[in-house]
Amino acid sequence: MHCSQCGWEQEDVRTECVRCGIIFAKMHRPPPPAAVSRPPVDESTLARVAKEWLFITEESVNPFYFAGRVLVFLLLAWWGWRFITIPLETNYAGESFLHLINLPFHEAGHLVFMPFGRFMMILGGSLGQILMPLVCLGTFLLKTRDPFGGSVALWWTAENFMDVAPYINDARAMDLILLGGFTGKEVDAHDWNNLLTMLGWLQYDHSLAKLAYGIGTVLMLVSLLWGAALLRRQYGRLDW
Repeated sequence: MHCSQCGWEQEDVRTECVRCGIIFAKMHRPPPPAAVSRPPVDESTLARVAKEWLFITEESVNPFYFAGRVLVFLLLAWWGWRFITIPLETNYAGESFLHLINLPFHEAGHLVFMPFGRFMMILGGSLGQILMPLVCLGTFLLKTRDPFGGSVALWWTAENFMDVAPYINDARAMDLILLGGFTGKEVDAHDWNNLLTMLGWLQYDHSLAKLAYGIGTVLMLVSLLWGAALLRRQYGRLDW
């Protein structure tokens, strides 16, 4: 045999070369396996999930349906701009047509949360009117797979935060006209006066109102950006 290291010819099989001394077993030992490493994280996973759930679009978009969505988007953009730019102290949200839509869910919320104690029963009114559009949002995304409808539901959620804000802002003054036609001063206070009094936060009513209005503003802008992105995708798939 020949040594693969130095090429020296040897007549019998040895464990090492008689010339260079290299051990044959070490020469032919397979290299150690490479260190096992985790596969790189697929950075596109989040984008893929967003595309499948938040930006899914029909392969062929009906122009009639698309025109209807554009009209709805323009209405929400105009109306949303008014909600965003008009100060909460004017109670524009509370005097809008949507307040009448939100009111039944507000009152139903008191009943739904009644078994959870007095605090939750009172808070349930505001929770009820915010949770209802969130339920619609989940239905559009998970059941009907209609993300544009989801963007409208998110806009409605934002509007409900803005609808609640003047109510919070009035916790100390109690000047708002309530459902029965009386102010909080004329009856047993109102929801947010009771809630903040129970928490010892009554002095923070204006700050909490601004926070609620700010959350509504951010959600409304997100909903409009989401809707605009969906319309842009749908425009490219119009079935002319």
